[in-house]
Amino acid sequence: MENTLRWVLVTAIAPIAWGTNYFVTHEYLPAGYPLYGAVLRALPAGLLLLCIARRLPHGAWWWRSLVLGICNMGAFFALIYVASQLLPVSLASTIMSATPLTMALFAWALLAERPTLPVLVGAGAGITGVCLLLGAGTTAADLRGVAASVAALLMSSGGYILTKKWGRSASPLATTSWQLVAGGLVLIPFAVAVEGGPPAMDLSAIAGFGYVGLIATALAFTAWFTGLRHLPAATVGLIGLLNPVTGVLLGTTLSGELLTVPQLAGLALVLAGITLARPRRETTVAPAPAEPPKVYR
Repeated sequence: MENTLRWVLVTAIAPIAWGTNYFVTHEYLPAGYPLYGAVLRALPAGLLLLCIARRLPHGAWWWRSLVLGICNMGAFFALIYVASQLLPVSLASTIMSATPLTMALFAWALLAERPTLPVLVGAGAGITGVCLLLGAGTTAADLRGVAASVAALLMSSGGYILTKKWGRSASPLATTSWQLVAGGLVLIPFAVAVEGGPPAMDLSAIAGFGYVGLIATALAFTAWFTGLRHLPAATVGLIGLLNPVTGVLLGTTLSGELLTVPQLAGLALVLAGITLARPRRETTVAPAPAEPPKVYR
């Protein structure tokens, strides 16, 4: 059980880092450049991890990296930006809070990980808690934003499960780097065609991209995919609900406000949902086959 708790804590790094990403993006990064923003978020982080991992894709991982890079990074980053522009943050976050359920369904279909009753109850509690935290449910919905959010939800959930399926015998650090590099490279021609030249950046924007790239991307996705390697997908999905929790707590802290009673109840429900979905027994992972390292120069 100690090992399980360790992997839960490692996985939690990702949604907590992602929960700070909205504030940094909103306050410090140049507006109106979603595609370049996604490129500058993904590509430097991927190259950094590639230098650390010192391993290039091999065999099927060339096309797998491209597919996963589009689903988990490139197209996902762009769709999330579109949704955040067209929808209130509360509504977009509420739609994305269905991630535990969609990941559980994809895991059932692709990995034969049948969702248990505690997982389903935990997912219901977590989604309800997010709605209470964000006060969603009465805002007008732009159908384009809803479509972008749903596409991002399904694309990333499927991509995460494929990463878990394909990455059982590969290093999470290496596979994360391949996905980030592939996702960033795919976006470059679209960024040039749609947005023209890259945005001008001052020191605060450079520092903001540094934080987003190092913490909210390189560290966060490595932790996320490490968690997927060691924990059931539904559990990882529920841990992801710490993303909106972090955003709400950060917002109230910076504004000097106190959480309302419904928000406190929502926070309790999210934490209860995560606790319910925690595996009651250790999850073992088959050892990866021995493979000579592929070092590039």
